[in-house]
Amino acid sequence: MFTVTLQSSGRHFPVAPGESVLEAAQRAGIALPYSCRAGVCGSCKATLLSGHCAYPRNPPLALSGTTPSQHAILLCQAVPTDDLLIEAREVTSVEDIVRRQLDVVVTRKWKLAPDVVGLHLQPAAGKARLHWLPGQYLDVLLDDGRRRPFSIANHPQADGAIELHVRHVAGGGFTSWVNDSLQLGDALRIEGPLGTFVPREDSERPMIFMAGGTGFAPVKAIVEHFIALGTRRPMRVYWGARSATDLYLREMAEGWTRQAHDLIFQAVLSDPEQAASSGLRMGLVHEAVLEDQADLSELDLYMSGPPAMIDAGRKLFIDAGLGEARLYYDSFDYAPDVLAQILSGRAGIAGL
Repeated sequence: MFTVTLQSSGRHFPVAPGESVLEAAQRAGIALPYSCRAGVCGSCKATLLSGHCAYPRNPPLALSGTTPSQHAILLCQAVPTDDLLIEAREVTSVEDIVRRQLDVVVTRKWKLAPDVVGLHLQPAAGKARLHWLPGQYLDVLLDDGRRRPFSIANHPQADGAIELHVRHVAGGGFTSWVNDSLQLGDALRIEGPLGTFVPREDSERPMIFMAGGTGFAPVKAIVEHFIALGTRRPMRVYWGARSATDLYLREMAEGWTRQAHDLIFQAVLSDPEQAASSGLRMGLVHEAVLEDQADLSELDLYMSGPPAMIDAGRKLFIDAGLGEARLYYDSFDYAPDVLAQILSGRAGIAGL
């Protein structure tokens, strides 16, 4: 076994042969940041101070564009080849939350948009409710052993209700089944909570939230959490989509401005014709953020959505002065098994 030491806290943990740093940390009860678990989003990026690692699983795509002098590694894919000393953010707020499997029942299903279904799930009879922090996600466990991740779109409720926003992907087996065949009363097995895209309550800085498409789901959960807390911190919420129908809870989000102390909501459409016909702001959502706030040095920023948006925003926001330690994001991507097949050239997106 090799040992990984975290420089900032001095905590250390063993890594078994072939195990990634992230897997070993989770086994040791240490929460390090992550999202996609496939080497794509960059949420788990850390700095290697000493030692060496390899990437025998997926290529570290999120490190493209970084130079060797930056000594960056991806914790979800990095497998140590000797002892490591790393600089990585710890997310201690999630360490005491037990990850577990749970049987749930579909208690509500409704159309949010032409290609988005809303689901309410409740613990099956006699089952204790799931505990999670706003912004985390869960895996739906399929019968063949595959997993499909979905962000939890609400903050914890007393009755244990879980809200999901499921986009129907054409040709996607599971999302097609949810869209066409899933019925009230049907049972699902889930595992969670997962992820470290959670509220940072130890800050007093103003907050910007940026969502793309159904990346709105975890942003919704975190914003509602801060509203429920009665925060006095200014919040600016941006939601980008192609068409107005993609902003499926726009009226609800606009209502936040009347509930919170200092909250502004901006809907942004990338399609010029859609923006003109709806009277909404036109452009790319990350560009809208920078048009309104060119200097991000005194802010915390949360973003969730497709990888292209996350990647573009991450680079430009850091260039605008945002400290990387105050940039929190959740990248919506293929499930890890689907991504591995795509990277090896064996499959398209049929397994979604």
